[in-house]
Amino acid sequence: MRSPRPRAANTGPGGSGAAGPRALGRAGEDLAAAWYEARGYTVLERNWRCELGEIDLVCATGAVLVVCEVKARSTDWYGAPAEAVGRAKQLRLRRLCARYLAESGRRAAQVRFDVACVLAGELSVVTAAF
Repeated sequence: MRSPRPRAANTGPGGSGAAGPRALGRAGEDLAAAWYEARGYTVLERNWRCELGEIDLVCATGAVLVVCEVKARSTDWYGAPAEAVGRAKQLRLRRLCARYLAESGRRAAQVRFDVACVLAGELSVVTAAF
């Protein structure tokens, strides 16, 4: 069992202080997008939405299309960021990718699903996560 961790005032477990969870998520997406761009990927979409849900990042390099789920946390109070991408989320991302490809008309020889994990401002990207 975990012992309580000290937290800054006005934040809950995993909270991000005054900035709030949206700002934390946006900062995580900015880090992930910069990571892809630094490696020669083109960021095609950020926060692509339809009635099925949202894809955080859609990137491409050559014939490879990358769907990236970004999980940002200020602490590991509720577990590591990658742990939040369970089977149900993976299936939803696969359905969203199919919809994105159909609606955008894009073609890809290969589709890859990555998870970008941001924990306390540090980024790690799990390529081909599922």
